[in-house]
Amino acid sequence: MKPGPEAALFAQHNARLRPPLAVREIAEARGAPSEVRRREGAALLAALPPAALAIALDLGGHTPDSEGLATLLERWEASGKPLAFLIGGAEGLDPAVLARAEHRLSLGPMTWPHFLVRGLLAEQLYRAQAIRAGHPYHRAWRP
Repeated sequence: MKPGPEAALFAQHNARLRPPLAVREIAEARGAPSEVRRREGAALLAALPPAALAIALDLGGHTPDSEGLATLLERWEASGKPLAFLIGGAEGLDPAVLARAEHRLSLGPMTWPHFLVRGLLAEQLYRAQAIRAGHPYHRAWRP
C-alpha cells in the first residue's frame, strides 16, 4: 500500500485490532475488464490459505449494521478457521472468487475504491471487537 491518507486510515484502525490484520496484496492486472478480473481472481485464490474462511467484499453481499457484523464475526471466528477478507480491484471480483467465498459482505450500496475499503473494513472490525467487549467506542444510541 502506498503511503498516504488511505494507508494511515488503515494503519490507525489495524493497530487497534487484536490480532491485527495481515494484508497480502496482489499485483494489479492490465487488459480488458474480464481479463483483469480473471487474472486478479486467480492471484487472490492462489494467495488464499486453503483452510481459510473466505469473505468476499462484494456490492451484492449481506449489509449488516455494526452490531450485526459483530455477531457475524463471532460466528465466523467460532468456525476455528482463519478469516480472509477478499477485496477486489477496480474491476471487482472474478466469479471464481465469489464461488470460493463462504460469505459475501457489503459495506453498503455505494461503490468504494479498494484502497479505501481496507480502512473502512479495519474500522468496522475494530468497532465489532469493541461491541463484543462492551467498550464504549460504538455508540449504539446514535442513528
